[in-house]
Amino acid sequence: MGQEGPGGVGEPEGLREPAGVGEPADRSGRCGRCGRVRRWYEDELGWPTAPGAPVRLRVGVRFDVLDVPAEAGHAALWRLGPGSPVAVQGDRMRLLVAAGSAEELPGLLDWLEWGALALDLTAIGAGGVMAAPPPPGPGPTGTRPLPLDRRGSQGAAAWLRPPGPGCEVEASLPTLSAVGSGEGAPDLVRLVDTVAAQCHRVRLRRACARPPACPQVPRPYQQAAAQPLAFSYSSRMDAGTRPRSLTS
Repeated sequence: MGQEGPGGVGEPEGLREPAGVGEPADRSGRCGRCGRVRRWYEDELGWPTAPGAPVRLRVGVRFDVLDVPAEAGHAALWRLGPGSPVAVQGDRMRLLVAAGSAEELPGLLDWLEWGALALDLTAIGAGGVMAAPPPPGPGPTGTRPLPLDRRGSQGAAAWLRPPGPGCEVEASLPTLSAVGSGEGAPDLVRLVDTVAAQCHRVRLRRACARPPACPQVPRPYQQAAAQPLAFSYSSRMDAGTRPRSLTS
């Protein structure tokens, strides 16, 4: 796991493209299974890939990524639109969000009053990469999307909600500009607030599952772990405040 700042924003190890990555023998990356996977992403979706094998997707061009515990991510899926892509790898879930969202995350967490907590929530933006799950569908490189209660096989990346055909993924991604717009794109602020609350619950449950590290849990924290957290998004919107990015 990568380093986290006060607000739990960091970059998971292995998700930034290392310098001097070796390329395949033919320097095109278009031979064999990796070549078929690469062609699907680049030609069918218009998503750039990083050189070398295995195939990795460049982040920050068409989308950014929120990397969260799978348990927390599952509880936040209802905040996404039906076409928002979601990938899983081991016990991690990767929620695709609008490009540029990674830069907004620290400010959003502060505005939502989550910034002072160490959350297992990381944002991957420009310069980062993510493992490319096999394309959905039949064929030697295709796979079926995972059921909602499944994880990637042996830590391999897989699509929980695969991207649809075509090159217009941006319309389905959570974005900051959707706040209060009433349009079809999911609201990034509501998604981040929900994910942060779920990450906090997961952290509390894990801490209390280790008796030596948590011999006695104060009652307020027991209640916080057992009950929904009514946090600040709706109250702040009712009060007329908005993230700095929307008021500048």
